[in-house]
Amino acid sequence: MTQPLGDGHTLDPADLAAMADALAQSADYRVLRRLIPRSPYTPAAGQEVRTGILLDTETTGLDCAKDEIIELGMVKFDYAADGRILGVRDTFSAFNEPRAPISAEVTALTGITSEMVAGHKFDDAAVTAFVESAVITIAHNSAFDRKFAERYWPVFEHKAWGCSMSEIDWRRHGFAGAQLGYLLNGAGYFHHAHRAVDDCHALLEVLAFELPTMGSSALALLLETARKPTMRVWAEQTAFELKDSLKRRGYRWNDGSDGRLKSWFRDVDETALDDEIAFLRAEIYMQDVEPTVQRLTTFTRFSGRI
Repeated sequence: MTQPLGDGHTLDPADLAAMADALAQSADYRVLRRLIPRSPYTPAAGQEVRTGILLDTETTGLDCAKDEIIELGMVKFDYAADGRILGVRDTFSAFNEPRAPISAEVTALTGITSEMVAGHKFDDAAVTAFVESAVITIAHNSAFDRKFAERYWPVFEHKAWGCSMSEIDWRRHGFAGAQLGYLLNGAGYFHHAHRAVDDCHALLEVLAFELPTMGSSALALLLETARKPTMRVWAEQTAFELKDSLKRRGYRWNDGSDGRLKSWFRDVDETALDDEIAFLRAEIYMQDVEPTVQRLTTFTRFSGRI
């Protein structure tokens, strides 16, 4: 399709691409290209691939115990052992009508109305079949999406999970922040997101982006981080006046909705566990205590079952 210039002349896509390439060579310009989802591919015979799922949900609220998923989007993709994304296998997109009407606040946030989801229900068997062959599920906020996904579909309980938002230090690699739109722009694209699956396509290009600081894809870094066990240290029954010290240290508040006591907690690498316990003994409890510690892996991290 040609693009009108307004003076009777037109440019074809090849001309526009050449102009974009020329601008990109200059330090004075930055070019953003509209994201066009990759077409499905078939791996070559004998090609060694690994399969992952990118997942995004839209829900009626933030409470996994009572709120419902109203949209599920997934992109199934193949990647190589070094983290290079090889291609898209398939996509999945579906609505689900909740028990109660969708609130105006949720519609404003997601663009989804009660009319759009009326009469729609998830095909649980189709979701399970789509996911079964994948070795890892990745979401851009797995601490949120995993809990909902596991509640609806037990297949997700047995999958490795990674979080593209929290398991990559995006600012360290030159990005303005971890918001998906910022990351997509940093990778050289823009998109007009309408559906959950659109954000999955956007995340695919973000993860395919080669990090200048690493010389490898963002996916490679995410996989490396996700494979490492972490230790969750609980600072239970701490004095209220110590909350600022805990927050500065990187502790987060657990509100008790997961069945645990209301408490502060922090995830650290295994190598940092001794230092973390020493901090709690010296600065928080002022005595030789043994805080509760959980070992998390990619199979348990972000799960509401832990």
